[in-house]
Amino acid sequence: MHVDPLVALAGLAVGFTVGLTGMGGGALMTPIMVLLFHVNALAAVSSDLVVSLVMKPVGGAVHARRGTVRKDIALWLCVGSVPAAFAGVLILKAVGAQQVNALLTRALGLALLASAGSIVLRRVIDNRRAEGWDPPPATLRKGATIAIGVIGGLIVGLTSVGSGSLIIVMLLFVYPGLRSPELVGTDLIQAVPLVGAAAVGHLLFGDVRLGLTASLIAGSLPGVYVGARLSSRAPEKIVRPSLFAVLVASGLKLVLA
Repeated sequence: MHVDPLVALAGLAVGFTVGLTGMGGGALMTPIMVLLFHVNALAAVSSDLVVSLVMKPVGGAVHARRGTVRKDIALWLCVGSVPAAFAGVLILKAVGAQQVNALLTRALGLALLASAGSIVLRRVIDNRRAEGWDPPPATLRKGATIAIGVIGGLIVGLTSVGSGSLIIVMLLFVYPGLRSPELVGTDLIQAVPLVGAAAVGHLLFGDVRLGLTASLIAGSLPGVYVGARLSSRAPEKIVRPSLFAVLVASGLKLVLA
């Protein structure tokens, strides 16, 4: 199986960003495949989800060893997200082959713009903390957590975007007392079964390209490991604005295509 070095390099950059910030997996990988490597939208989403299934446990394991995972929150997220992710794939199948790529391109663009907005909201909340706001303790709220899982899972199943961006921001609204490492760690752990459900659906009904997937995995695995190891010292003043700019530019290009 041929490994494309340029695709592997893209996987390395995306994997590093995911490990560093918990954001940017599908939100970067999928538009890179569509816009730079001209892969059709369904193949990009399908292949990215299989890559994420391999990549997420690496970053999640680092956070689990550090004790920065809220297992109770992750569990109830999965109750909502796993069936919703598979349902998202079934929706794509029901749309039909002729319309699916056009639908996916628009949906992906909107998801990217929403992810960009989530960066701004996360920054606002972080600034409030820096100004002395003392949020309440992060006590488990089962109903709200399941709802976050359902919304995030459906979006991930449809577009591969959201497991590290939209879900983290929704968690911030429900659990403002969670520290940033806990947000990233909890999201990465719950994303494993979430992405697993979506990946299985796309393996059955999507368009997984094995050569593309292998190239992305070759780059993303070392990238996410190194990024997760450096996450406590992440230069977020540089990473987040850059990620925001990329998401907005990619989202607008896909929505207006």
